[in-house]
Amino acid sequence: MKLPMLAGLALALIVLTLAACGDDDSTPAGEATSQPSAATATAAPSESEDPTSAPQAASQPATSSPAATAQATAAATASATPAVSATSLPTTTPTDATAASASGPAPKVEPDPNYEDALDSAQFRTSVWETDFSLHTVPYDEFLSGGVGRDGIPPLDEPTFDSIEDTDRWLEDVQPVVALEINGQARAYPLAILTWHEIANDTLGGVPVSVTFCPLCNSAVAFDRRVGDAVLDFGVSGNLRNSDLVMWDRQTESWWQQLTGEGIVGAYSGYLLDLVPAQLVSWGDFKAAFPEGDVLSRDTGHARTYGRNPYSGYDRIDQSPFLFDGEPDGRLLPMERVAALELDGQPLAFPFLVLEEERVVHYPAEEPKIVVLFQPGTASALDKSNIASSRDVGATGVFETELDGQSLTFRVNGDGFVDAETGSTWNVLGQATSGPLAGKSLTPVVHGNHFWFAWAAFAPDVFVYQGQ
Repeated sequence: MKLPMLAGLALALIVLTLAACGDDDSTPAGEATSQPSAATATAAPSESEDPTSAPQAASQPATSSPAATAQATAAATASATPAVSATSLPTTTPTDATAASASGPAPKVEPDPNYEDALDSAQFRTSVWETDFSLHTVPYDEFLSGGVGRDGIPPLDEPTFDSIEDTDRWLEDVQPVVALEINGQARAYPLAILTWHEIANDTLGGVPVSVTFCPLCNSAVAFDRRVGDAVLDFGVSGNLRNSDLVMWDRQTESWWQQLTGEGIVGAYSGYLLDLVPAQLVSWGDFKAAFPEGDVLSRDTGHARTYGRNPYSGYDRIDQSPFLFDGEPDGRLLPMERVAALELDGQPLAFPFLVLEEERVVHYPAEEPKIVVLFQPGTASALDKSNIASSRDVGATGVFETELDGQSLTFRVNGDGFVDAETGSTWNVLGQATSGPLAGKSLTPVVHGNHFWFAWAAFAPDVFVYQGQ
C-alpha cells in the first residue's frame, strides 16, 4: 500500500475515534481516506452485563464457507489463475460447509485446550470481553485491530425512519442504498448513513434483522438475527479478519464474521446466521420500485456528516486493501467489485466489468436457474468525499428465472430488461413494471457486491465468470 494511502487511513481512524468519543462533538473536517471499522478491546465496557448461557453443541466445527455475496468490477490480471468461462462454470460442485444454520441444530465446537497461549500472541486485547475464548473456529492470529474501540463505531439499535418524500429532500438519486423487502414491507438504508455505523439492528416485516455494511470490503449483508429462541443485538467488535468487520452479539459476546454471518469465537462458534436478500441499488431505483417504502433516518442521536464519505479514494482500482494479510487471488485486481453468491454450495463471482458489458447473464445451473442483472446509475460510496458526486459503479440483481412454473429469459431493453416469453419489462429489483406479468416479482437470490479480495479470501474455491 502506498504511504499516502496509509497516512490517509490513519487520519480517518483518528477522525472516527474522536467522533466516537463524543457524539456531541462536531463531525470530522478535512479529507479522510479510510474507514470506520473494528478495533482492539480497549473501549468502553459491554452494554450486555448479563450474557445468556452458552448454547448447546452437537455437530462439527464450522469452516469458512460463506453464504453471503458481492459487488463487482472485474478484469483478470495476466499473471493470475485463469478465470473460467460461462461454459465451464460448474453447475453443482458443493464446497465443504459444516457450520449449522441459525435455525438448525447447534454444531459441536470442542474447547481449545491451548487457547490461552494463542491469545497471548494475538493482536487484540481481551480485557473487556466476557467471551468464551476457549471456543473458536478460526486461528486467533487472523484477527487484527481496526483502530477504534468496541462500538467506537456505534451501531444503530433503535433506528428511526423517514418517508420517501422527506428523504428525497437530501438524498440524491444516484446515491447507494441497501434495499430490503420482507413480508411486503420495503425499507432503504442509505450508505450515506450506514457507512458511519456499519450495523443497524432493526425489525422489518415482523422479522428481527441486522443490516450491515463493511466499507473495507464493500460488503452490504443483511441477517435474520434470531438464533433459536434468542434474538441477538449486534455491535462492532473493533477487530478485523481479512479486512472484514467482526461483529459481536451482546447476549453472549460471541464474535461473528460480517461477510459470511458465521459465528467464529465464543458460545455461538460454528453457527451461521440466516441471510436475508438485500440489494445495493440507487436511491432513484428504490423509490421508483417501492413508493410506499420508508428510509433509515439521519436522526440517529449521533453527530455525523451523513452523505460524506470518510473513506475517500479507498476503492481506487490501484489501491491495496487495508489491514489485509491474506494471499491475494490474482485472477482479478483486489479492489474490483464482483457480484458474489453461492449456488448449490459453490461460490461464484461475476465481475462488474464483465457485467457492465453484458448487462444480463443467465447462469447455466441445473436448479435453480438464475439470472444476473446489471444496471448502471448507482454511485460508489467509497470514491469521492461527497458520495453524490462519486463515480457510477452500477448495481446488480440476482434472481431465479422461474416464475409461476414458467422459465423466463431476459435481455436488456433500454433502461431496464424484458423477458422473451411474455414481453414484460422488468427493473433491477426483479419487479415486472409493465406487460402481462406487471406486478409480479422474481425470487431474489442472496448476493452481495463485495470487493474481489474479500470474497476470494472467504471463498477460495470461487469460480469467476469470464464472459461470453
